[in-house]
Amino acid sequence: MAAVKLLFLSLSLSILSIFVFGQENKMDFEKYDPPSSLKVPEHPLTKAKFPFVDLHSHHWNMATQDISILLKEMDALNMQVCINLSGRGGNALKGMIENVKKYGAEDRIAIFTNVSFNGIEESDWSANAVKQLEFDVQNGAKGLKIFKSLGLSTKDKAGNRIAIDDPRLDPIWAKCGELGIPVLIHSADPAQFWEPFDENNERWLELKTHPGRKRSDTDPAPFSTLIKEQHHVFQKHTKTTFINAHFGWMANDLDSLSRFLDVFPHVNVEFGAVIAELGRQPRRAGSFFEKYQDRILFGKDAYNPEEYFTYFRVLETADEYFPYYKRYHAFWKMYGLNLPDKILKKIYYQNAVRIVGLKKEGFEK
Repeated sequence: MAAVKLLFLSLSLSILSIFVFGQENKMDFEKYDPPSSLKVPEHPLTKAKFPFVDLHSHHWNMATQDISILLKEMDALNMQVCINLSGRGGNALKGMIENVKKYGAEDRIAIFTNVSFNGIEESDWSANAVKQLEFDVQNGAKGLKIFKSLGLSTKDKAGNRIAIDDPRLDPIWAKCGELGIPVLIHSADPAQFWEPFDENNERWLELKTHPGRKRSDTDPAPFSTLIKEQHHVFQKHTKTTFINAHFGWMANDLDSLSRFLDVFPHVNVEFGAVIAELGRQPRRAGSFFEKYQDRILFGKDAYNPEEYFTYFRVLETADEYFPYYKRYHAFWKMYGLNLPDKILKKIYYQNAVRIVGLKKEGFEK
């Protein structure tokens, strides 16, 4: 009997120790982020090698903000021109441009206008939208930015989703071509937002921390549908210059992006918010930049000065295995592309100067 009790006690302690040990070593994936023990050369950068244009930035309060602060931050980064995509249009755009002029920063800050789709069901909406676009360009707008809300959330009065290739928008795309201004268009979201929220989804951590980003085939439509609508616009308007934001969500599949660019020679790309995709495939990305060096532009998206450092490091150095600044965007490590100066200059400023129509002064020093 004593032996049975001793055996029972021993088994109980073993089970308890296993349970306690397991609990002590249990860790959520969100928390697991150990520093690397790898010892390799590091070349962190805080300033771009050449003056650059940030083609994709957002400054909603530019009509009232202290531009001198922004200029100092730009100088520290070697950013020669910042393009604010949030111009809104009309009096809001005029206010921004007037404030920029007040600080004598006309050659340092450019602004794109936007289109409101309110009242699209009215018979004169297209004509009025074109007039507004002409007015904004006359007042200094350098291009048109289309937000992802078109196709994702924008609806007419009847509650119907407004498709990206809605025929009522055709006069706008055509007018941009006539005016000689580029259209920077952001459509959809990463394809993984439409995939099941499980262990096979590479964006699982982002969807866990930002659940509102989850999409489905009915919220609002399949990913493939949105992309087809965008590409249909490109197909119909070959005389208009387009810039596909975020590499058209194909930075993780550069073969597909290559085929896309070969079909649409009037479309360019910028890599705002997808630099982590390029940094994890340095050899493939390097060959892509070599082939399409005249059609890639520097874009960042959210304006946070310290985050530019990672972009510089990916583009300029040959560093290995360094982290991205937002783990929920990229839990993997990155590698530098070590781009040659000829390509760097095109990415940093030459392509933007040509496509947006910026002054060359201030870049070649």
